[in-house]
Amino acid sequence: MNLHEYQGKQILSGYGVAIQRGEVASSPEEALNVAKKLGEETGTEWFVVKAQIHAGGRGKGIVTETGSNGVVLAKGIHEVEEKVNGIVGGHLVTAQTSTKGKLVNKVLIAEDVYYPGDEEPEEFYMSVLLNRETGRNIIMYSPEGGMNIEEVAEKTPELIFKEEIDPKVGIQPFQCRKVAFNLGLSGQAMKQMTKFVRALYNAYEGCDASMFEINPVLKTSDARIIAVDSKVSLDGNALFRHPDFAELRDTTEEDPIDVEAGEAGLNYVNLDGNVGCMVNGAGLAMATMDIIKLSGGNPANFLDVGGTADAERVEVAFKIILRDPNVEAILVNIFGGIVRCDRVANGVVQAYKNIGDIPVPIIVRLQGTNAKEAKQIIDDSGLNVHSAITLQEAADRVKEVLA
Repeated sequence: MNLHEYQGKQILSGYGVAIQRGEVASSPEEALNVAKKLGEETGTEWFVVKAQIHAGGRGKGIVTETGSNGVVLAKGIHEVEEKVNGIVGGHLVTAQTSTKGKLVNKVLIAEDVYYPGDEEPEEFYMSVLLNRETGRNIIMYSPEGGMNIEEVAEKTPELIFKEEIDPKVGIQPFQCRKVAFNLGLSGQAMKQMTKFVRALYNAYEGCDASMFEINPVLKTSDARIIAVDSKVSLDGNALFRHPDFAELRDTTEEDPIDVEAGEAGLNYVNLDGNVGCMVNGAGLAMATMDIIKLSGGNPANFLDVGGTADAERVEVAFKIILRDPNVEAILVNIFGGIVRCDRVANGVVQAYKNIGDIPVPIIVRLQGTNAKEAKQIIDDSGLNVHSAITLQEAADRVKEVLA
């Protein structure tokens, strides 16, 4: 589950990570009040206005309606409303969004931390994530932080460092110092970075995150180390341990089809093929997609209805698949172990009738308990539904309807 920047910073702050202070607002008027309050509390006179969407590259992104960037600086309280007007309600297009962009409903009004001092501010990159090859967490970091970290990784990979953490002992003090040393820090800044790294790792582990990414981590002109940004992804399988985090989910940032599928208990992933898939079980889904490829088609989705393939769930699954204009046929491949095949067949027929005219042919393969009765139900339905017994027969049927 992805979080907005302001939500990620709230979690970081709770674990002792120093952050760029600010509050979220959804209108120019609200933003002005936030800026006034923030100015009184921090003494800042300039404010950073940051679009809150689930995508990176906001600083370089463009709001299509106004031409504004997704991250702008208000040089005084008098500029706040104008800057917010250029972002809220518009569609922000970045390298990580579609060409349509994402609607901006909120902005973060944050303190300007690039203030003058004895030293120039420095930007670093840092993330914590799982190395799936070793089964260990790693801290990935670079002295070249900012908006172009992808370019740094491509052109100067020697500037990307990794520190692997042994899960049996956790992060050690010498590893925190090593990170700070590799970033070229010394003195007070090194001490601050050492504390920052430990707190960041503790936050990552404590909230069952899949990834924490801070870009940039800033060394201010007075040697403070703070998180200026945050990109946080939480492990959805662990949310039962964090009911307060589950409430942070913003479904307006997600694909409406994915949201609907999740509410119906369906595991759905959209692909770019022409044959819709409806199966029960991840392994069978993979085999089904393989057989579609072998038949000359391409899977249009991964859709696992689980063990309860009743009429209501099958109907929702059909509707989701049919929203894809590229779908030319649907293959239903169900193994009747937990659920009886005849029940699934009745569900398919009932769902078909409830939806009405389905413009593409449907191939149904049901194997397991009461498979014979299920085939008879499909064959006697009088609908544009073709039954199959073996995987090969299902593949041949797909080939026929696509010809």
